[in-house]
Formats: sequence, C-alpha cells, structure tokens
Amino acid sequence: MPRIVDAPDFPPVHRWPVSLRCGALVLAPFRAQDADEVMDVRARNAAWLQPWDPSAPTPAERWRSTAQRMKSIGEAARRGQSLPWLIRWAQPGQSRAPVIGQCTVSNIVYGSALSASIGYWIDRMYAGRSIVPAAVALATDYAVRTVGLHRIEICIRPENRPSLRVVEKLGFRYEGRRPRYIHIAGDWRDHEVFALTADEMPQGLLSRVPQSAFAD
Repeated sequence: MPRIVDAPDFPPVHRWPVSLRCGALVLAPFRAQDADEVMDVRARNAAWLQPWDPSAPTPAERWRSTAQRMKSIGEAARRGQSLPWLIRWAQPGQSRAPVIGQCTVSNIVYGSALSASIGYWIDRMYAGRSIVPAAVALATDYAVRTVGLHRIEICIRPENRPSLRVVEKLGFRYEGRRPRYIHIAGDWRDHEVFALTADEMPQGLLSRVPQSAFAD
C-alpha cells in the first residue's frame, strides 16, 4: 500500500509508491487496477481532452496495448524516472475518492540537471475550480523538497487557454516556444515552455494556491 503524506509535511526521502493529500485533493499512484476507471473518465471527456492528447507518431507506438503502457508507467516510477499520480477528489460520504484527472511528473533527470516536466488533465466537470493548479503545486513541492529536483517545466500548446491559466496562476516563468515539439492529436505541435527553479519558489507553490481550491 502507498504511504499517504499530508502536505506540507513532506518526507526527507522519496519512496514510491506515495500518495499526497491536501484537503479534498489526493494525488494517488497510477496503478494497473485503476485503468478501467481512468478509461471511463477519459471516454466521458473525449471531446474535451482529444485536442490536447499526446498521439503516437510511429506504428510501433500505436500498436502498444493498454497493458504494455501501464507496465511501462509502473517501471518508470519504480526507477525514479516519473511520478505518475491520479488526481482524486475526496468527497464526504464516499468510501473511495473518485478519479477526476491525472498529474504526472515525468522525464526526471538527475545528475547536474535535476529537472523534470509536469503534464496534467482533468474531468471537465471539475475544471475552473483551481484543482489543477493545486495538483501541480502539490506535485511540484514534493518533487523539489523530497525528490530534490532543481527545475520543473510545463509545455503547453499556445491554443490551450485553460492550461495556460494554470501556469499563470502559479507564476511559472515563460521561456519561449519549441516548434513542432510534441505529437498531439495526430501531428507535431508547437509548445510554449514555462519553468520554475527551486530558488524561485522558496515558500513552495502550495502557498500560491487559495485554500478554497482544496475544499469540497
């Protein structure tokens, strides 16, 4: 079973799996048994998510099964190369917090870089409530304080206004555009790059999120 850590009391050493909790917001490890629930949420939100979804640029990637993808996600997490969290929302009276999205710290690089990227999506029913900024703040603070990373970046398509609002709310610094950077919705798409380094957030990012974002 994953440990449950209540923010902002992050542990000094990272051990996967770990769940992060702040109010009603829970970042829970992405496990194989969650696949059906995640697919149900994504199917219900297909029109909302499809324009921003990564796509497979090669036949080999397109032919990978869901089981193969789940296995690779778990292996990367165990190697310390990613932190694949589901966003769950703990509502009163429910025995288990439902999945409402995902927030993943990926491409973790150690050594002289100590950097990573963050990606996310959310159920449309929960959009506009600052839950994604809260999840990104929670994930970033853990990645910096416990994993020991120095730099976190977020890459966003310039047309994705809701996602651009996330980095705006959290004060991520704009670094520029990467042409044809990631294969999205069937083609290579330009992305805007935003980043923060540890020295730019000495109080962490949770302090930049209103407490109302963590309340049901």
